[in-house]
Amino acid sequence: MKIYKNFVSGIVTSMSEQFVGCTVSVKCTEEIGSYQGQIVDLNKDDIILSKAFHNGVPSTSQVVVLSTKDILNVEFISINETSNTNDINQTQNKVTVKRPIAKRAGRSFSESVPCSVQSTSSQTQPNFNKKPDNNAQPITEQPANGKVPLAESANKPIQKRLSHRQRALERDEHTFGTPIDQSLSQDFDFEKNLALFNKEAVWQEINSLKPDIVRQSENNRGRYRHDENVIVAEPTVFRQITVPSAGEKEYVTDNGLIIPSITLNLHRQLIGAADRLGISWERRVELLGRAGAEIILQLLGGSHRLNPNNAHQWPTVVALSGPHRSGAAGVNCARQLSSHGVKTIVFVENSEDIFLLQELSLYKLTGNKVETKVKNLPAVVDLILVALCDENSPKMITPIARWANSNRAPILAIEPPATGTPGILSKFSLLGGLPLSHSVDNGRLYLCNLALPNKVYADVGITYRSPFGPKFVIPLHSNIS
Repeated sequence: MKIYKNFVSGIVTSMSEQFVGCTVSVKCTEEIGSYQGQIVDLNKDDIILSKAFHNGVPSTSQVVVLSTKDILNVEFISINETSNTNDINQTQNKVTVKRPIAKRAGRSFSESVPCSVQSTSSQTQPNFNKKPDNNAQPITEQPANGKVPLAESANKPIQKRLSHRQRALERDEHTFGTPIDQSLSQDFDFEKNLALFNKEAVWQEINSLKPDIVRQSENNRGRYRHDENVIVAEPTVFRQITVPSAGEKEYVTDNGLIIPSITLNLHRQLIGAADRLGISWERRVELLGRAGAEIILQLLGGSHRLNPNNAHQWPTVVALSGPHRSGAAGVNCARQLSSHGVKTIVFVENSEDIFLLQELSLYKLTGNKVETKVKNLPAVVDLILVALCDENSPKMITPIARWANSNRAPILAIEPPATGTPGILSKFSLLGGLPLSHSVDNGRLYLCNLALPNKVYADVGITYRSPFGPKFVIPLHSNIS
């Protein structure tokens, strides 16, 4: 790179057309600032620069005109190939210039790096009238001690080995050092450019390439929004169960399916049809006992309470059972709870029922207690399982009801009468098949899936579709709609 420095007085008196195209750095007064650019034209009054930088920032004007009276100093960054380089080799004064560096990523302006060179002539100013010497040797630096290295004596530049960091910075300069294009400062007109795009013509061209059968199917299908289903589905029917003899109430599941209540007579017919078609009581009681055990285990705290490391707080459940099928279901539930390690106590006053005796014989194999007197029951328990009455034989149970109410433990009833257990307010109730019109004394209702085939329901005139889905027990809510 050929580098010069001079004051403006020398430039104006000696410049000629041979310096058109040179890159210079012009320092003007403080109000104007500094400019860097390529000389387009010059005379005694002004200098015209193109591709100019103003104070390190690209100028918005294509050309900049600087008056000579405002110029304080001029530094040559590079000169035209046709300029006189022979006189440059004859100068010996040390020239300090600033070479502009293109903007790096992260900078908002370009920088200048000072560069020092040592010329070989004793002249203090360059001679601009001589013709350039194409055989001129590159200018090298002279060490401060005055000794000229062998490489310099041979007119060969000293090549300094760059460090890894310097090579990386140099690569960054080449990659990210391109000056910002002035066109980027203009806002992009999206509407104007979008108008140039003929969307209808493009869509017609795309559709013309599709087979006829595909176009016909798309036209028949219609258009859908982003939140609509492409596959047409049947509307959900919330009333999937219809009964010939409906009860006074209707219930609804968490999914919105309507479960009608049935009369006591229809309920007896449904149980009779299940026995007749092979879904015996032994099959149904196991399902009722398991459903009751699932609910109770969760009410007792689940895995937080039933943990081997928590043996000092192991729960106790008391099952109050009567001489009927509901009582037998309570004993079955107590047996399944004992298989989970829960301490259980079964209370029975009368064990003359055959179903109850069968379940009691199996329960005694667990080694847990069977009590026949109320005074032997513990004063504090974790949960009370009530199966004292059914629809066929409701009666007053005053002594045991007094004990249950004074215990203050949550009460779960299995297959209670629709009017509730006399003297006992249940918090939860477990039902099988289809529900009756239950009183509020039975608390929150849960329906157990007894796995009755549709043929059993159809045999008594009930149109049935399972509302259980992935669950074995579902809660029922009063349908107030």
